[in-house]
Amino acid sequence: MASMIVTGGAGFIGANFVRHWRRAAPADEVIVLDALTYAGNRASLDGVDGVDLVVGDICDTGLVRRLIAARGVDTIVHFAAESHVDRSITGPDAFVTTNVVGTHSLLKAAKAEWLDTGTGRPHRFHHVSTDEVYGSLGPDDAAFREDTRYQPNSPYSASKAGSDHLVRAYHHTYGLETTTSNCSNNYGPYQFPEKLIPLFALNALSGRPLPIYGDGMNVRDWLHVGDHCAGIEMILRGGRVGETYNVGGGQELPNLAVIEEICRTVDAAFAADPSLATRFPEAPAARSRPTAELKTFVEDRKGHDRRYAIDEAKIRGELGYAPARDFATGFAETLGWYLANEAWWRPLLGRAAGAR
Repeated sequence: MASMIVTGGAGFIGANFVRHWRRAAPADEVIVLDALTYAGNRASLDGVDGVDLVVGDICDTGLVRRLIAARGVDTIVHFAAESHVDRSITGPDAFVTTNVVGTHSLLKAAKAEWLDTGTGRPHRFHHVSTDEVYGSLGPDDAAFREDTRYQPNSPYSASKAGSDHLVRAYHHTYGLETTTSNCSNNYGPYQFPEKLIPLFALNALSGRPLPIYGDGMNVRDWLHVGDHCAGIEMILRGGRVGETYNVGGGQELPNLAVIEEICRTVDAAFAADPSLATRFPEAPAARSRPTAELKTFVEDRKGHDRRYAIDEAKIRGELGYAPARDFATGFAETLGWYLANEAWWRPLLGRAAGAR
């Protein structure tokens, strides 16, 4: 039986991965290490058996060392991060502390327990990063590859770039067995409602504006979190040590197209289920009006990257990865989950940031 620490496992992608891994490897021991900051939520792990939640900070190197030693941990999957770009613009210190210092703390603990004590145990440190480290693409530029030059443009992406470099350094300098994945924009169940898709879906249900930055034509590649988790499993099981893999959804869309799909799907859900009008009376769709009337253009975000796109040829070719969902299918699933889990998201609305 393997023993795994999942950092940030009560957050969005981390909680989905914990659920995925419990299904994929039910005999493995899973320890979630999460500080339960504003975006961490115990309820995201409700109903998952065989998971031990340890409330703690990844910057506490001693705590991580004790967990590795006491629980025989041989795998760390590192999701814990500050990840909201708007917050990084107004408060970058937390991003440097968590994303750079916190990652270094984990690497120090892993090196101390897996290498310095001489156990010789096979191990893996998998670091989950973002395509934002590569910067911004022009409309005709080739998609990001694993060898694309880093050009981060926000405090968030700069802090993630720093953490990526530390992971690489610990492999090349000390021989720590690492892998890194750089993913595109995730969406799906359990996402804290400050990011575009849950924010806009929940705003649509409550009749609040849908704030669109700039002209709405910033382009992102959209990846359902379930496909992302499947990709990480492939990397853990078959990825080459020391390598980086880009994980994308193959759904490169301008924000306006995403928002239009959100509006269309919400309208269709209300048309198919009249009870939604009673549950969400403030929604335009409850009054047979188009959700699109909530669209509101606002001042663009500072340093807003124009386009991201992922070239996932490496993970497809080496590991057989392919996303299972297009955006329309994935968002319909996601909206269905939010409609069925109001008790999960309703308490979070007061903690969510304003726009994105």
